[in-house]
Amino acid sequence: MAGLLDGRVAIVTGGGSGLGRAGALALARAGARVAVADLDEARAARVASEVAEAGGTAAAIACDVGEPASARAMVERAAAELGGVDVLYNNAGIAPVGDDGPTAVMSEEAWERVIRVNLTSVFLCSKYAIPHLARSGHGSIVNTASSMAHLPLGAVDAYAASKAGVAGLTRSMAVSCGSMGIRVNAISPGYVDTPMNALIFGADELREGFRQGHATGLQTPDEIADLVVFLASDLARSLTGATIQCDRGWTAFKMPEAIGRALRGTGG
Repeated sequence: MAGLLDGRVAIVTGGGSGLGRAGALALARAGARVAVADLDEARAARVASEVAEAGGTAAAIACDVGEPASARAMVERAAAELGGVDVLYNNAGIAPVGDDGPTAVMSEEAWERVIRVNLTSVFLCSKYAIPHLARSGHGSIVNTASSMAHLPLGAVDAYAASKAGVAGLTRSMAVSCGSMGIRVNAISPGYVDTPMNALIFGADELREGFRQGHATGLQTPDEIADLVVFLASDLARSLTGATIQCDRGWTAFKMPEAIGRALRGTGG
């Protein structure tokens, strides 16, 4: 996909690891200058260095995406340092194992934290990026939803609500941003082999259950990143308001009961 995004600037939130890291590297390979935004500045800097070592251009920006002033400052810095904003990849998210859980036992603090990071951040970063994206001429927002927006496990209520909210916000923003020439889409991965999901998989037998729940096995961050590049590019110019279930068939299966029992037994 080299050259698809030549001359464009992309912001990647949660860019310091997992899906964000893979997305930042893929966007850079496609020709974009990339702002790697992460709560952990050191992680963001490592990914920015990887982009530079591969011949690309990147800036590392420390950002709490759920905090309005921080989100706004991040977008403005990315635009100033890299020359505008053409792509916003709202990827930052958390799945706090042991804190999130069934509504009856979840704390208010856990609920508020998950919603702030997973959903409010999409609103904030989009809000502040939209004026720049509107000037771009080919602005694109890509949001990370989840298969949990369509097939919740019944064990992590805040996460499921936040990702369903991302899917709904994506559809609504596609309408409100269309007249400005901005496309807004979301991706709904299944269970990707990332450090965050390694905490969810836990024991080997649970990981194997997740693997078997996908028609073609667990996903890799790179394959999700390729889809992000496609959605950010003019190849996807007819797509807006879509939430793409890129989940290797996870939502086509009934959830293996062993996974449900294990997760409900741990409260998350």
